[in-house]
Formats: sequence, structure tokens, C-alpha cells
Amino acid sequence: MKICPVCRKTYTDDNLNFCLEDGTLLTQSQGQSLPETVLINQPRPTDPIRPQGMQQAAPTAWNPPQQFPVQQKKSSKTWLWVLGILGLVVLLCGGGFAGLIVIGVMNSDDATNSRTPRNTRVSTTPAPSTPTTSTPDDNDLNNVQSIDLSEWVRDFSAYGTTEFTGGELLMASKQKAFYYVLLAPDDYSTEGAATRVTLRNVEDANSSLGYGLIFHSNPTPLIQDYAFLLDAKKKRYRVVRHEPQKETALVPWTSSSLIKEGAAENTIEARDKGDKTDLYINGQLVNSVSNTYAYKGGVPGLYSGDAVKIAFKDLEIQK
Repeated sequence: MKICPVCRKTYTDDNLNFCLEDGTLLTQSQGQSLPETVLINQPRPTDPIRPQGMQQAAPTAWNPPQQFPVQQKKSSKTWLWVLGILGLVVLLCGGGFAGLIVIGVMNSDDATNSRTPRNTRVSTTPAPSTPTTSTPDDNDLNNVQSIDLSEWVRDFSAYGTTEFTGGELLMASKQKAFYYVLLAPDDYSTEGAATRVTLRNVEDANSSLGYGLIFHSNPTPLIQDYAFLLDAKKKRYRVVRHEPQKETALVPWTSSSLIKEGAAENTIEARDKGDKTDLYINGQLVNSVSNTYAYKGGVPGLYSGDAVKIAFKDLEIQK
């Protein structure tokens, strides 16, 4: 007979070694000879004590627990890369912002071109010249200011080239898909005036952006203005307006038989009528735009795109 030393319950089955109530190892009851003590699956001193009431079948052999080396987690240096990348982004965005005032990616609403071209914006203002008065023409405006384009030549520009020869200002951007703009000083206002210029595509080159006349412009280039642009090679014209970092088409590319093709001269004109501006090609009215976006007292200027060399002459304001 065996007895549980904890709960004192006795068992007559000599093959039973553990108490069915609490799992305690049974002992021989008094009055019977005790067999030699055998320890089965004795836990190591470091093993946790099994809670009371948990039962486990007695194993036939004891195997020491397998030891696995603990691999220490290496400290991640990912955060160093993240900080470095963020620093580079801040440097490029912050340090490059001033450059975007002069060079930027512009959106074009060119309806005939599915690609959005990039356009360089150059803020260069020519020196003033002395207005002159000539004979009035047939539009009842009798005061003509002729702007001296020889004073618009720049010794150096990173964005465009200028040269005055044979009475013409030769002007071009330095890269394709970019444009170069020059403005007159505050002395010349296109408000209430007829502003005109004669131009020609010197090499009859292709231009997806065009070239032509700026009018009603803020004296700070490409902040607020209109541009009346030709593409003589394809005999078409368009009208755009500018705001900071953006060019928007008001009149998409439109064909016109009034345009002289090739390297021939064309005269374009913008006549301010108060609430609108009428646009002329070689003396003939072709379109009108609302003056909604005009800068009050705005100045004239010249626009040349796509690294095409354009010759300008006879830039005049008649009031």
C-alpha cells in the first residue's frame, strides 16, 4: 500500500507512483518495507517550480534541456540613413528654392502637344532708354515711344543669349524646351496703348513654345503678364499668361494665314481697349483676350523659346 505524504490518501495499486489528487510522489505506508528511492526527472535548481495541481505523466528517462545561444540584437543604423536622406531633401529644397525663381519647371497648356514642356524663366530687366515721338498712325494714337533694343544686350546670362546687330536684337534661350524673357523698365506702360514689335525666325527653326511680345507685365518678370507668341514655321500663334512658376494658355495654338512663314518678318501688336486687348498680326485683328490678369501700368517685353534665335526690332508703344 502507498500513501500520499501531502493529502494522506492511500493507494493499493503498487504500480502507481504519483498521487492522483496533487501529483505528489507516493510513499510506502508504515508497516511495509520501502524499496530503494529512485529520482525520476528531478528538476535542476534553476528550473521553475511547477505549480500545484498541474499533472504530468512520469517520463521514462531524463534529458537535459537543450541550450541555444542567445544572439544579441544588433543596433539598427537605419535611422542614420533616414536622417541623412531627410537632410539631403531639406538641403535641395531649401537651398534650391531661390534658384526656382529664375529656373523652374512650368506647366504648358499647349493643346497640340501632349508633352508638358519645361520652360526657363529669366528675370532680366533692360536699362531705360529715352522715349521718342513719331508720326501718329491710323488708330488715333498720336504719341509713339520707341524702345532702344541695343540697350537690352547682356554681357552674360546663364539662361539666354543676346546680340545687337544690323538694327536687330538677336535673342534666344540656351536650351530647348526653355524660354528666355526680357522686360522694359517702368518708363514704358502698355496700359491704354498699342504695343508692337517686328520679329523674324532667323534660321527658320522649329519652336514648340514660340516667340513674341510680352504686354501688361509686372516689372518683375513672369509674375503677372500676357505673351502673344508666333510660330512662323507652322504659321500659327497662341496667347499665354504667367504667374509665379506657371504658364497658362489662354488661346491655344491657332493657325493663321496672316503669318509670313520661314525667316520672313512679322509684326505683332497688342492694343489695350480697357476691359480687353485686341491682338493683331501684320495689321489684321486675329483675336482678343480679357484684361482680367493684366498688371495695372504693366510694361512690355520680349519672349524667345526653344533655343531658337529670334531677331526683334521696332519695339514701340503708341498712346
